[in-house]
Amino acid sequence: MLRGLTADLIRHERITTTLAKAKETRVMAEKIITHGKKGTLHNRRTALSRLPQKDVVAKVFDELGPRYAERPGGYTRIIKLGPRQGDGASMAVIELV
Repeated sequence: MLRGLTADLIRHERITTTLAKAKETRVMAEKIITHGKKGTLHNRRTALSRLPQKDVVAKVFDELGPRYAERPGGYTRIIKLGPRQGDGASMAVIELV
């Protein structure tokens, strides 16, 4: 589930999910983008082992890595939305800065 959320976050650069899932997705996305900043073959293979979608990993290394090259961390932002209508779960938007 976290792999799918992380892949969607990287692909669309903004997703809406529950707050707990957003916090867990943030951890995985930050690590993948850090691998993308380094850009070595080893880092690409490590990213592919964590995210098997080749198009998503290519975007990390081709677009996001150079975009965040000067940034030391904190590539994502979580914005709380409030409770969900059906079950009251706290919702949040997670997006790339």
